Amino acid sequence: MSATQVARLVDVDPAARPYYRALADGVRDLIMDGQIPVRVRLPAERHLAEALHVSRTTVTAAYDLLRERGYLRSRQGSGSWTALPDPATMPGNPWLATGGDGLIQLHIAAPPAPTFLIAAMARAVEDLPRYGLGNGYDPMGLAPLRERIAARYSARGVATRPEQIVVTTGAQHAIQLVTGLLVGAGDPVLVESPTYPHAIDVVRHRGARIVPVGISHEGWQPDLLAGAMRQSGARLAYLMPDFQNPTGALMEDAVRAAVTGAARRAGTLLLVDETWSELALEEVPHTSPMAAFDTDSRVISVGSASKLWWGGLRIGWIRTTAALARRLVRFRSMVDIASPLLEQLVVAQLFDQLAETRAERRRTLRASRDALVSGLREHLPSWTFEVPRGGGSLWVRLDGAGSTPLAEAALSHGIRVAPGPWFGLEGTLEGSLRLPYTQPPQLLAEAVTRLHAAHTHGPISAPHPPDPLITMV
Repeated sequence: MSATQVARLVDVDPAARPYYRALADGVRDLIMDGQIPVRVRLPAERHLAEALHVSRTTVTAAYDLLRERGYLRSRQGSGSWTALPDPATMPGNPWLATGGDGLIQLHIAAPPAPTFLIAAMARAVEDLPRYGLGNGYDPMGLAPLRERIAARYSARGVATRPEQIVVTTGAQHAIQLVTGLLVGAGDPVLVESPTYPHAIDVVRHRGARIVPVGISHEGWQPDLLAGAMRQSGARLAYLMPDFQNPTGALMEDAVRAAVTGAARRAGTLLLVDETWSELALEEVPHTSPMAAFDTDSRVISVGSASKLWWGGLRIGWIRTTAALARRLVRFRSMVDIASPLLEQLVVAQLFDQLAETRAERRRTLRASRDALVSGLREHLPSWTFEVPRGGGSLWVRLDGAGSTPLAEAALSHGIRVAPGPWFGLEGTLEGSLRLPYTQPPQLLAEAVTRLHAAHTHGPISAPHPPDPLITMV
């Protein structure tokens, strides 16, 4: 953009003080409103100063402030380009910091949208009209998205065709569809302990019998899993081998092969949740999808856009046989007909920037993880945990205190946390607490301060009443 164009768009009161800050705010607002697009080159400082009739020092200070806030990126000899801030540097964002009750929402392990989202949405909107000629319903899912999902599985070592993919309205919807179709009242279903709470909810809703198998930071014991499947006659086993929620454990290939073999011998179907599979935060040993060890079509894989990209997209998927995919599509008509078209187009666009998104997530989540780890070691050294190599949360062992009373005390200090029993059965896991690191480092530092106060002093007032509509991810 030329200096004249920027000067015409920026509406800054000449009497504003300090003027450089008002100028930076004006440019930032134009970027956020879309009037100045992202990745557009701004004029040289000297030229903009002349167009605005201010000193070059003033424009230089404004550009410096924009760079500090993340709205401008510069390279020697190439000028300055508009940008969007790294989500990990935006603690003031109300969607990140607090909910409607004003509490820091540390019970949710969901990261903010990546910087690529807005551009992907714009491309999807441009692509939408050519799909508007149809009726908008595709129970299997949009073909370009299924092709990209299938291609990603093939790239990971599991040959997959698009007809093996069913696009769902999030991973939770996928879990519900598979369980609803394959599990009946009284059927034994094996789950990890601790595990994803809403998976437990789905199994309970079906009236199935839950068979828990304990895991730890070290991961899974194949003989325990094999014994539980054999002795219970489990119809289905729900597993999270990739940076398990909440422990962050990563299942080794040898264990994946052993568990898949044990399921084959026991006649158990494996429902494998890969929601966190793309979120390694450091170099880890290579692992293959569980489906790579499947020889008789008993592994059903579930994926999601919510952690890699953004939960607000509400897009997930199921990878299975083409025959079971068709059965799932017929079954889903009782729940919904198809997933939203525009969101599917957005996720299809985002798959084209998978490598860039993984790099951004690694940078931001690792910074947040390290900030949380540092804060806990400084302020709550008696709490113990293993630092996970991926995923989005720490599974913390408390120093003899119960996590439920701690969570209640934390409410009065302005923070909502997820106590251990949420992740287990019948009141177990009281000595543990899940602490996500999907918030910005600055906010996590404040959260640790409040947790320390709650742990040391207990509640400072009547705690907030429990919210029956609390959703946890």
